[in-house]
Amino acid sequence: MSQDQQITTASGIPVDDNQNSISAGPRGPLLLQDFHLIEKLQHFNRERIPERVVHAKGSGAYGTFTVTHDISHLTKARLFAAIGKKTDTFARFSTVGGERGSADTERDPRGFALRFYTEEGNWDLVGNNTPMFFIKDPIKFPDFIHTQKRCPRSNLKSPSMMFDFWSRAPESLHQVTMLFSDRGTPDGYRHMDGFGSHTYSLINAAGERVYVKWHFKTRQGIKNLSAADAARIAGEDPDYAQRDLFGAIERGDFPQWEVRLQVASEQQLEDWEARTGWNPFDLTKVWPHRDFPLHPVGIFELNRNPDNYHAEVEQVAFSPANAVPGMGYSPDKMLQGRLFAYHDAQLYRVGTNHQHLPVNAPRCPFHNQQRDGAMAVNNGGAAQNYATVNATGSAPRGMGHGEPELALRGGAGRFDGRGMEDDYTQAGNLFRLLTAQEKLNLCANLAGPLSQVSDEILQRQLAHFDKADSAYGDGVRAALNMK
Repeated sequence: MSQDQQITTASGIPVDDNQNSISAGPRGPLLLQDFHLIEKLQHFNRERIPERVVHAKGSGAYGTFTVTHDISHLTKARLFAAIGKKTDTFARFSTVGGERGSADTERDPRGFALRFYTEEGNWDLVGNNTPMFFIKDPIKFPDFIHTQKRCPRSNLKSPSMMFDFWSRAPESLHQVTMLFSDRGTPDGYRHMDGFGSHTYSLINAAGERVYVKWHFKTRQGIKNLSAADAARIAGEDPDYAQRDLFGAIERGDFPQWEVRLQVASEQQLEDWEARTGWNPFDLTKVWPHRDFPLHPVGIFELNRNPDNYHAEVEQVAFSPANAVPGMGYSPDKMLQGRLFAYHDAQLYRVGTNHQHLPVNAPRCPFHNQQRDGAMAVNNGGAAQNYATVNATGSAPRGMGHGEPELALRGGAGRFDGRGMEDDYTQAGNLFRLLTAQEKLNLCANLAGPLSQVSDEILQRQLAHFDKADSAYGDGVRAALNMK
């Protein structure tokens, strides 16, 4: 508001004095009847909503997605209906493990969350700047995140907690290798790629399903920080990535990403699994580009900064469950867990009616029978608050949005693939892709925290490096000796 506008209470009642409390005489005490004072202090005490358990510190911006290539044969989703079609978007980038006051340059995966405000509702693609993850079963997610946070006794970050978990979970090695490479400290948010990471599905007008992986390739070029520069900037400018993104958009240097897609039929994935032994729905694995090449789809651009950080960036509430007609899920266990966990987290963190907030509200009409609760801004008016029952039956087909039925295999139970699945080949492939200098950097970055763990944990972790590539283990040992 401008300086000359009338101050009011939140209910719009004019405030005649915003400088002095109502007191019993010039020196007080204060009177409870000063509602403006009470309201002002009450709101101040409640200015902070609970921070996200993960992805607490982030930056966001609005933009557009423009279709450049026709994929209407793969999906009936209307946002892809025609080349040149534009859809409004919102993006939030974040560090995963740190608190809201942490440094932007910490070694950490980066969240890469996108919202598309389509005419059929919001589509949320909630990914990272890495195509894989540390675990493959969501039942281990709380345990894993606890190891990345603070020790309950010392309240300090603990390399022992981290590597005790990783060394007992060999499936984490692929992502650990990515995290401790140069890509673990990207140079801001504009110079990193993004990935949907999970396997999703697309459904066309004929009801045919294909499985896909989403990729966002930065048009600014990949740029990473050395470990030394990342540590220096953390002290000099802990908001480095926020400043870089906000400043670029303010001066009209709009960042862009090329949207690409890996596509496979169910039969292709079955054949690939039979040949490689890799589960295509395992989040700790990637689909190699030589087997599943990238296909261009469009351009994602960020071109407008939010007007209010809290209202838009802090309160934006993503969920991978938000999929529009023409899109679907997959048997990826981690995705299945996130379909529940994200929306549940938003209900706790922001509120029951968080979808009513402008940044979360769809840009198309919406109708349901949800009523009441906190922040019921759009409470349905006089409309009926229940759905009538069709006494003659509704003849359901498929799972939703016209998605065909998903074939299930085997009986229900708990299944542990440890010792029976290949957790090393892809991690070794990633190591072998690195240049000689990048390999030295990776080993040096690992040697820092590994020099602080017990010998038992160290030997367990070194054994994983050896199985991925003997040069990997030798390189870490050499870096530890130097340290």
